[in-house]
Amino acid sequence: MENNNIRKGKNNNRKKGFFKMRAVIIALILLLTGCMTAGSKEKEQPDTTTVNKYTVSDKASEGQLTDKLTVHFLDVGQGDCVLITCGEHAMLIDAGDNSMGTTVELYLRKQNIKKLDYVIGTHPDADHIGGMDVIIYKFDCDTIILPDFEKNTATYRDVIDTINNKNYKITRSAAGKTYSLGQSEFTVISPVSDNYGDNANNYSVGIRLTYGDTSFLLAGDAEEEAEEDMLDSGQELKADVFKASHHGSRTSNTEEFLEAVNPKYAVISCGENNKYGHPHAQTLNTLRAMGIKVFRTDEQGAVIIKSDGKELTFNCSPSESWKAGN
Repeated sequence: MENNNIRKGKNNNRKKGFFKMRAVIIALILLLTGCMTAGSKEKEQPDTTTVNKYTVSDKASEGQLTDKLTVHFLDVGQGDCVLITCGEHAMLIDAGDNSMGTTVELYLRKQNIKKLDYVIGTHPDADHIGGMDVIIYKFDCDTIILPDFEKNTATYRDVIDTINNKNYKITRSAAGKTYSLGQSEFTVISPVSDNYGDNANNYSVGIRLTYGDTSFLLAGDAEEEAEEDMLDSGQELKADVFKASHHGSRTSNTEEFLEAVNPKYAVISCGENNKYGHPHAQTLNTLRAMGIKVFRTDEQGAVIIKSDGKELTFNCSPSESWKAGN
C-alpha cells in the first residue's frame, strides 16, 4: 500500500507539473498574439482616433463656429478624391478613376452624405473624374464646377452625359470667385490662365478653403507653369495644409510655390508602387528641407483632418518613410 501511495503521489505531481506547463505555454501564446496584433498597422485608420494635433492660432476665431470642418483625403489608389464636410454641408473634389465610382459612393454613404453642395472635377484626366459619373448619378448635386477645358475621351463624355441626363448645369471655374460651404468658405485660385495648350493638368481647378483660422490649399495636378501664374496673380495662397499637386510629382510643387503656401502639413494622394514613381524624390526632399510634415494615402490609407476653426486634428501620424515611389 505504501508503494502504491508513493506512485500515486508521483503521478499527481507529474499531472500538476503538466497543467502548470500547459498554462505557461497558453499564457506565452496569448502574449505573443497580443504583441503581434498591437504591432500590426491598419492602412485606413478610423477618423475617431486623434493622434496628432496642431494649434493654428491662439486667438479666438471670429464669431461662433459650431459646424466642425472635416477634410477626407480618400485612398483611391493612383488618383485624387477629397470629401469636405462642414456641418450638414458637403463637397466632393474629384472621384478617382473609372474603377472607383462605387468605392467613393459607399464612402460617402458611410459618412451619411445625402446630397452634395458642390462637386468639383479639377480637370478631365481619368484618375480624377473617372468615378464622377457614378457620384453625379447617385447623389443630388447643387453646383458642379469644371474647368473650361475638355477632352475627347470616353471618361469625359460619361461625366458630361450624366450631367445632361440629370439636367444639371456646369459652372465653369473662375479664379477669384468665393463660395460658402456651411460656416466655411473656399475661393477658386486656378486656373488663372486659359493658355496652357493641351496640358490638362495646368487647367486644374484649385481652391483655398478657410474655416476660422485654419486653411487648406488644393490645386489638382497644377504644374510649374500654372503655379507661377498663381504666384503672379497676387492672390492669397498661404495655407496650413497643402495637398501636394500632381500626386507629389517633380513637375509641380516648386520651392517658390511651397514658400508662398508655407504649409505646416502636406498630403500626397498616390497609389502604392504606381508606375509613375509618385511621389518623386525631388518633391519629398523639398518638403523635408522645409520642415513640412507629410501624410500619404499609399502608406496610410484615408487621411482625415478635422478643424474646429483653431486646431487641426488628424486620424494618423505623419509618415516617416520619406520613400519615393518605385
